[in-house]
Amino acid sequence: MDAMLTDDDLSTAVAGSGPAAEKIYRSLAPQVLGYLRTKGLEDPEGTTQDVFLTVFRKLDSVTGGVEGLRTFTFSVAHARAVDASRKRARQPHVAEYDPDMDLRTSESAEQLALAGLGGDTEWLLGALNPDQREVLSLRIIADLPIEQVARIMGRSEGSVKQLQRRALAKLKELVMDSQVGEAR
Repeated sequence: MDAMLTDDDLSTAVAGSGPAAEKIYRSLAPQVLGYLRTKGLEDPEGTTQDVFLTVFRKLDSVTGGVEGLRTFTFSVAHARAVDASRKRARQPHVAEYDPDMDLRTSESAEQLALAGLGGDTEWLLGALNPDQREVLSLRIIADLPIEQVARIMGRSEGSVKQLQRRALAKLKELVMDSQVGEAR
């Protein structure tokens, strides 16, 4: 189709002629679109438009007449296809998350442990040091992630994790001791 395109058409388009630019587009766009489709792009039509936006911006720097234009146009198309492929490789496919459809959810160990104690939890929490109580309150009751708890308490995330681990171990010990006492 680009056989109808002449060097005069290219010169006229460089000079700012709209009809000559349209002729270039109509001559090369179907081939560029076909090329981009074979590359598996998500939006080959949009990418074709991007290719020609670049081509028309740099039309005055094209050398070699119509063949140079064709080479330049497909060089730009190839670059866009490579960019899209690299972008796809860097960004994993993101699936929309719907919590109502997620059947994997379950209560955390902390929630189960506290629920199993019934209403008699105040004495357990009282056995913890103030920092441990604060961590558990913020993590379990306020349901905050470790990063936010660390910011609130002015501690590192590792320190918060350690406090939480020690607090839960202490609670487990207290619960186990209370269950042994009840069994007697």
